[in-house]
Amino acid sequence: MTDTPTPRASGLRTGAVFAGRILVIAAAVGLVGWIAFTLSNVVVPLLIGLVVAALLVPFSAVLQRHGVPKWLAIVIALLSLVGGIALLVFLVVWRVSEQLPSLEDRTVALIGTVQDLLRHPPFGLPSVDLDTLSADARTFVEQHAAELQQGIVVAGATLVHLGEGLFIVTFVTIFALTGGRHMWEWVVSLFPRAAQHRIGVAGEAGWTTLTHFIRVQVIIAATDAIGIALGAFLLGAPLAGPIGVVVFVGAFIPVVGAFAAGAVAVLLALVFKGWVVALVMLGIVVLVQQLEGQVLHPFLTGSVVAVHPLAVLLAVIAGTTIGGIAGGFFAVPLAATANSMIRAARQDDPDVEIALPIPKSAEPAG
Repeated sequence: MTDTPTPRASGLRTGAVFAGRILVIAAAVGLVGWIAFTLSNVVVPLLIGLVVAALLVPFSAVLQRHGVPKWLAIVIALLSLVGGIALLVFLVVWRVSEQLPSLEDRTVALIGTVQDLLRHPPFGLPSVDLDTLSADARTFVEQHAAELQQGIVVAGATLVHLGEGLFIVTFVTIFALTGGRHMWEWVVSLFPRAAQHRIGVAGEAGWTTLTHFIRVQVIIAATDAIGIALGAFLLGAPLAGPIGVVVFVGAFIPVVGAFAAGAVAVLLALVFKGWVVALVMLGIVVLVQQLEGQVLHPFLTGSVVAVHPLAVLLAVIAGTTIGGIAGGFFAVPLAATANSMIRAARQDDPDVEIALPIPKSAEPAG
């Protein structure tokens, strides 16, 4: 006579199976993370290339649908990206070089003001001689020449890695524009036949989410940059254009990037225009951020990028902790893409024909 399992024993078995699956998934995620961290010099440029492709592939497809030859649409898309980056760099270099003399004078005056403040109560610190500081800095350099040379070697190696990364980004973008659909078909073919349909559905949903997310981020970043830069210009703060560029770049790291970029604008206003202008600049930054969070995000993202704000914050913190700036940049698009892929895979219907994630219009003529 067999004993009937008690509800407690059945619950324990269910919990054990569930915990075992979680451990297996966690181990797999940890292994993927370890591989990505070890091969970061390859993985990070690859991800950047995919993000750039997610921005340019729809643009190239639109041009082709309006009669532009495929090769010309791809060239226009690439040149538009390069031209935009060059314009931003030129704006920063031009404005900084133009205002450099006044910035130097203001910096010297600011150092003198800080020295006077430190010499008087409540600080009461001894006077600081800039010549003495310069001599001490020279002595430090002479005593630590070997360490500084080693740092220069490390900096040179970093430049080499940056060149390699730029090479990978360029070719990933070009291949995604010219043959991304065939690349995806090859990736799907690596999996068992029974899983290929579900993987295809997940890929379609993930690509749709990624392209939508990148377009939304570009619009939001441009809105933030224009709003804060215009506010700085109207308040007479220096480097309004470069402030806008910093805000534009920082906006691609949700929450953290926007806060840091806004802090730069407020700090410059405080240093060069006083605390009253700085408070007004702070109000402008807060107003722009509220416009972004309460109006732009809900209106532009809709249900395509369905990630809770708390999940966004946790993803940014976790990504920054693990991968630094690169981790914070990729945390949210990865989370949004993975969320869409998982949801699409769970709702997969094998009888429904899927559309490929990379549109045919992005392919060159055969």
